[in-house]
Amino acid sequence: MSGLQTFEALFLMLLATSGVSSNTTSKTGTAPATNVVVEEPEFTDVIENVTVPAGRNVKLACSVKNLGSYKVAWMHFEQSAILTVHNHVITRNPRISVTHDKHDKHKTWFLHISNVQEEDKGRYMCQINTVTAKTQFGYLHVVVPPNIDDSLSSSDVIVREGSNVTLKCRATGSPTPTVKWKRDDNSKIAINRSLNVLEWEGNSIEITKISRLDMGAYLCIASNGVPPTVSKRIKVSVDFPPMLWIPHQLVGVPLYFNVTLECFTEAHPTSLNYWTREDGHMIHDSKKYRTESNVGMPIYKTHMRLHIYNIQQTDYGTYKCVAKNPRGETDGTIRLYTSTPPTTSPGPPTTESYSDLWSNRNLNDSAGGLPHHHGGQHSNSYSGHVVDKNSKYSSNLNEIDRSEQKSFDTNIIYWPPDTNRNNQGATTTTTRSTLSIILNTSMLLLARFSLQ
Repeated sequence: MSGLQTFEALFLMLLATSGVSSNTTSKTGTAPATNVVVEEPEFTDVIENVTVPAGRNVKLACSVKNLGSYKVAWMHFEQSAILTVHNHVITRNPRISVTHDKHDKHKTWFLHISNVQEEDKGRYMCQINTVTAKTQFGYLHVVVPPNIDDSLSSSDVIVREGSNVTLKCRATGSPTPTVKWKRDDNSKIAINRSLNVLEWEGNSIEITKISRLDMGAYLCIASNGVPPTVSKRIKVSVDFPPMLWIPHQLVGVPLYFNVTLECFTEAHPTSLNYWTREDGHMIHDSKKYRTESNVGMPIYKTHMRLHIYNIQQTDYGTYKCVAKNPRGETDGTIRLYTSTPPTTSPGPPTTESYSDLWSNRNLNDSAGGLPHHHGGQHSNSYSGHVVDKNSKYSSNLNEIDRSEQKSFDTNIIYWPPDTNRNNQGATTTTTRSTLSIILNTSMLLLARFSLQ
């Protein structure tokens, strides 16, 4: 027996048990005259297919003419369930109800479903209980906005630099949602060393050999054409040991002058940064010293400064900038030595360009993780070492030292900076001439004073 035949049998059985006749007997019980032609009931309109978002209310209409004493029933075909017969609700589903328009010539029977759920979708059948049951179908599409299942999706993650990471995002809805990935700051996603994309489609995304440049928030965005679109923010933190970049490892300054020493660090988690003297004693803020640590962008960058005031003979020597975090530690050395006082008032150190330079580069942007020279820039703007005791980078340190010994004088800051080394001879000659004039003038003044 087919599904439709089963419905017809159930429908007729239901009518019989409820005392409802399926023939054309009049209310008085008298059979109609044999010469009277009774028109069969007919559907006057089709049941329209309806699409509705979950949670809304919906109404399906079934219009019939010449119904007479016949009855109309609503059924859910996929669930094999009789919902209503005539004015009676048969199902126990409290969201189902039935009404009809008594004043309509062609009586219309409305099936109401409130707070529509996804399981309500499917074919709905309107049936008239004629000898051979008459039926027609309408389809209810239920669309469900996307929803991201947190229990099956990734949460914030912390990974080591150089490892692989996979982010997952599981979304449900009807139709099945499309999942796309973007970075929160709209920068490109580095899938691997050769593939960088602004957007990635799929339920998961794998980043191979992740670097500090990949650190940040990633957005999983699910959409299926049914508003609203939803998203989940997943923060990816990349841990790595501290690394240093020192613009100048030799700094010359005259007695009684002030000087600022600089170190640039990169570390995650954020490193503990401090300065020491050559004997290992930590430097604290005082009248002699003032320390600064300014966090840059990205947040794993820090600009360390040590201000030393009124230089005395005991201030010359070695200073260390130290950076420590749970992944490791490193330090860099700066030697402060005495230099000849300038003949004019010293100008400000030319260090502001280093901050701009550093904000646009990373200590790990070269193949070995060490700072490298950029074309068109002065070599002393890039002097310094990355010293990392706990990583592979330390193995290159001696080679760097040997290669820089030949040109080590380019790392020295003079006070004021000697910006034109080609004019050094001319500058020296001018200085000597100026000193000679000052000396002669002083001697003449002393001679006149003694004569008086």
